[in-house]
Amino acid sequence: MKTKYTVALSMLAGVAVGAVAIQGLHAQGKPPIYLVTEIDVTNPEGYGKEFAPKAQASIKAAGGRQIAIGGAGGAGAKGITPIAGTAPKRAVIQQWDSMDALMAWYNGTDYKAALEIGQKYATFRRYAIEGNQ
Repeated sequence: MKTKYTVALSMLAGVAVGAVAIQGLHAQGKPPIYLVTEIDVTNPEGYGKEFAPKAQASIKAAGGRQIAIGGAGGAGAKGITPIAGTAPKRAVIQQWDSMDALMAWYNGTDYKAALEIGQKYATFRRYAIEGNQ
């Protein structure tokens, strides 16, 4: 009788471990979300000192990753090379684990407070793109 219980408990444990492993694989299978922001900076000094550090700190705290930062406004920006058309004064690409995580950051109080400052120095155009696996 004890052998039957041992076998039954072993099977249940195996099913539970398998279910957790499959859930983990499904979570890893989701492609990242990229947020592209084109920024028309009107005051690079104010933008770089007052807005950019606060915005970048809120992104990092919310789990986002800066992939590329280019143009006017300091805070680690590299140059932007136009290929076709006119390049924005500043551009940023961020990576997020999900659209939910991106929207939680964007609508969160930390970023909203930073954005109020940023809008004094720039206008923003943003769009999200689902990445490939």
